[in-house]
Amino acid sequence: MFTKTTGKKILIAVAVLAAGAVLLGSGFFIGFRAGEKFPKTVTVKELTNTTSGQPGSVDFGTFWQAWESINESYLKSKEVNSQDKVYGAIGGLVSSLGDPYSLFLSPKKNEKFQEDIQGNFGGIGAEIGVKKNQLMVVAPLKDTPASRAGLKAGDKIFKINATSTEGMAVDEAVQLIRGPKKSEVTLTIFRDGWDQAKDFKIIRDTILIPTLDYSMKDGDIAYVQLYSFNANAEQLFYQSAAKALSEGARGMILDLRDNPGGYLDVAVGLAGWFVPRGTLVVKEESSAGVIQELKAAGNAALVKFPVVVLINGGSASASEILAGSLRDDRGVKLVGEKSFGKGTVQELIPLRDNSYLKLTIAHWVLPSGKILENGGLDPDIAVKITDDDIKNKRDPQLDKAIETLKSEIQNSKS
Repeated sequence: MFTKTTGKKILIAVAVLAAGAVLLGSGFFIGFRAGEKFPKTVTVKELTNTTSGQPGSVDFGTFWQAWESINESYLKSKEVNSQDKVYGAIGGLVSSLGDPYSLFLSPKKNEKFQEDIQGNFGGIGAEIGVKKNQLMVVAPLKDTPASRAGLKAGDKIFKINATSTEGMAVDEAVQLIRGPKKSEVTLTIFRDGWDQAKDFKIIRDTILIPTLDYSMKDGDIAYVQLYSFNANAEQLFYQSAAKALSEGARGMILDLRDNPGGYLDVAVGLAGWFVPRGTLVVKEESSAGVIQELKAAGNAALVKFPVVVLINGGSASASEILAGSLRDDRGVKLVGEKSFGKGTVQELIPLRDNSYLKLTIAHWVLPSGKILENGGLDPDIAVKITDDDIKNKRDPQLDKAIETLKSEIQNSKS
């Protein structure tokens, strides 16, 4: 969507300029020839620190020409201070990377961001991301305004309160969606299979992110539904695993559907329950080729325990690392739908004036060598859930996972 529309914008700009040239007639060409014959030297006086970190191989002449043209010709140039123009240029520099997870926050935006996350603000309870240049719902969280409104993993967000999301960075979208509790936000959503987009009016609320649910299925199958890799996840998983073993469970279904991720060390820690100590879980690889290997250091208490993992389009980041490593290291079957494909690492870099960059600095590589970014994980056994399944409270993915696990338990006996 973004690529096509960006191209359209470029074509429109060229068309407007061409029309202007025709209307101006010979005056345009006279001005152009004079500019060629007497090129202008631009001197910018109001800036300081212009040489700090400046790459020598880059010609900034065009940039300074544009700067001076704005100062001389823009109708409201006196209303824009020079520092704001610098921040705008840095924002454009980051945007040129084409990475939805990298952004620049000026001091004012940074201050507002800090106020927002510390203040009395609410949200809708959905993880959002960008896939194929389209803002979308990664996963609605359990028992939140988003899930109650009917949002689903994979929903494309076309507008936020009538503002187009075309080319919008994730963090910018988050700022628009968040707001005071009990206030309303309208998301224009398109879902595969629909003829047209629909508006979802959602009332913001304080979001309490759930962590884990545990139950027994069919008498001897432990069912662990992990919603987030937060700081409580490892302790809660320990309690669930201990309970499962004491209750005579013969296998486990680990449900990572609609789990958008969380702390990396939690994912690596949980992998340590299922694989031998020292087993590679994931590698972090930078653009310079620097590789950091993250290995299991857990108790390996479930290393011979039959396991099946459930995934869908809302399984992202830490979920994909855990699911992918268990398949690569142990041959664990993945059941459900293709995962989201969020496999990059971001770092916050403070700048000199309380502004900062958030930059993508590395990506995750699974033990098999697969890079998670964009591709996601294909399930070993693909099962879809239809709107009719949801309406009638059926879960064919879970049913298939139970069937698959029972077969593995049976095979482990023989």
